[in-house]
Amino acid sequence: MTFLFDIGNVLLRFDYKQPMLSLVPPHLGDAAARLSLLEEKKDDLESGRIEADVFISWALETLGSDASPDDFRLAWRSIFTPIHETWELVKKLKTAGHRLILFSNINAIHHPWIFEEFPIFSHFDGAVMSYQIGCMKPSDEFYLRATELYQLDPGDTIYIDDLKANIEAGRRFGFVCHMYEPGQHRALLDFLQPFELS
Repeated sequence: MTFLFDIGNVLLRFDYKQPMLSLVPPHLGDAAARLSLLEEKKDDLESGRIEADVFISWALETLGSDASPDDFRLAWRSIFTPIHETWELVKKLKTAGHRLILFSNINAIHHPWIFEEFPIFSHFDGAVMSYQIGCMKPSDEFYLRATELYQLDPGDTIYIDDLKANIEAGRRFGFVCHMYEPGQHRALLDFLQPFELS
């Protein structure tokens, strides 16, 4: 079978707030509002509509920060912590011979850096990255491009994501879907049990 794995909150937990707030000078009183502007612009970065260097310059200005671009990259990349339960599942599925594909809304600051930082990604056979293909989940174009790129057989494709809208899109394409909730890993294992994947 083929497994499509989202990254954020499936393989890696993430939290932008504290790393980004650390870049805002203490004397500025509207740090949360500035941070919300970054969230709004993040889709442009993850869809490839703007280059990483352009986003970084804009973000530092928006935050009112005197940090360097390299400081920003370090903060932007420090948001992740591993979800070890799904890492163990990935290893098991790979050992059993299943095809594993990353399926992520992601940006050029995090990718390909995450491959260097987290060895688990070496187990994957391919990746569909939003910033590279110019569209994001849950748009139909993302799923269509992925299906064509990897010749996915929907009925033989298990898709794991943490967002309802993304899962609903996967179901429209006929994927076998599970919405992952960190802290409820047993629910994923129970979902997979009937497929006899080992």
